[in-house]
Amino acid sequence: MDNTIIPFLDLSRHHRPLESELSDVFLQHLRTGTFIGGGAVSDFEKAFAEFCKVRNCVGVANGTDALMLALRVLGIGTNDVVLLPAHSFIATAEAVSMLGAIPRFVDIDPETYNISAADLTQTDTTGVKAIVPVHLYGQPADMEKIIVFAKRYKLAVVEDCAQSHGATINQRPIGSFGDLAGFSFYPGKNLGAFGDAGAVVGNDDKLLQQIRCIANHGRGSHTDHIVAGVNSRLDAIQAAILTVKLKKLSLNNTKRAKVASWYNERFAGIDAIVTPKVQHNFTHVYHLYVVLVPERDRLREHLNTLGIQTGIHYAAPMHVQPAYKYLGYGPGSFPTAEHVTANCVSLPMFAELTEKEVDQITKAVIAFIKAGA
Repeated sequence: MDNTIIPFLDLSRHHRPLESELSDVFLQHLRTGTFIGGGAVSDFEKAFAEFCKVRNCVGVANGTDALMLALRVLGIGTNDVVLLPAHSFIATAEAVSMLGAIPRFVDIDPETYNISAADLTQTDTTGVKAIVPVHLYGQPADMEKIIVFAKRYKLAVVEDCAQSHGATINQRPIGSFGDLAGFSFYPGKNLGAFGDAGAVVGNDDKLLQQIRCIANHGRGSHTDHIVAGVNSRLDAIQAAILTVKLKKLSLNNTKRAKVASWYNERFAGIDAIVTPKVQHNFTHVYHLYVVLVPERDRLREHLNTLGIQTGIHYAAPMHVQPAYKYLGYGPGSFPTAEHVTANCVSLPMFAELTEKEVDQITKAVIAFIKAGA
């Protein structure tokens, strides 16, 4: 078997065709000295709002800040309870904690790994003021059911879109369902900057203007600071880079879906390998290609010896993380999330991955599974 290293993610392949445009971005800002604010930021905000089919977008420093600022302007604060899935990157919960609010976890759907709409209906809503559904791995959460639930209990909805740029439900982009939505543009995302970056999108101009103010030290004018804000601005260079890459996002999402189809075809009929299941009329953009397998850790070790890099997203659900021990949850609180985190492995996934590489990966995985059967 060919032992050439297959990376989990290869950004150099992604950026090589864009080198000329991206180099021009750096030179332009080097020569003009425009690094904070300016036309590059407003141009990206306009383009990304149009991409998400919403009225407005405010660029911020990172995806965690995007969620925190969205929750803040919706009135979430000390001791307010916010519902969120037990299975996500910890930033989803951190954004709640940053405001002095309290995360209340909900188990996940066994097929989509997103927050379970069925479990939501069984959740204690005492003190709950908001819900943060996460579109995990690139697949939308069931927003129609979540919005119905939120309206019943008069909850604010902030979508966590950090892994799902361009995903849709019935052709409607995620990020356009909730009151507000937060995006991350961390370099490895489907739309990634050259460092940390994020954005909040939505249709309420007043809320977005409040976020713009708070994110710029609470500044109402050059001299007046009308609230105690934070420093969470999208750098001009990052905005310009994102504008270049946004033009290729839809095409790259299509390529990711093709890579996922290669995986699915080769794993078909192998019962021990649980592949992603896409909901009807949902578009999955495959930020990650995650399967459930037996002997996950041994499989990863085996693949590593063959030069195939993998990841785990994530090794433990949030309710058992030391940071959230104070909430009083323990093992067994959310069995589906615990099952997924114990058995999930993320295989290489990026738009430039070749079919030959997928062949090499899948043959290695299947051979390992069959050897242990």
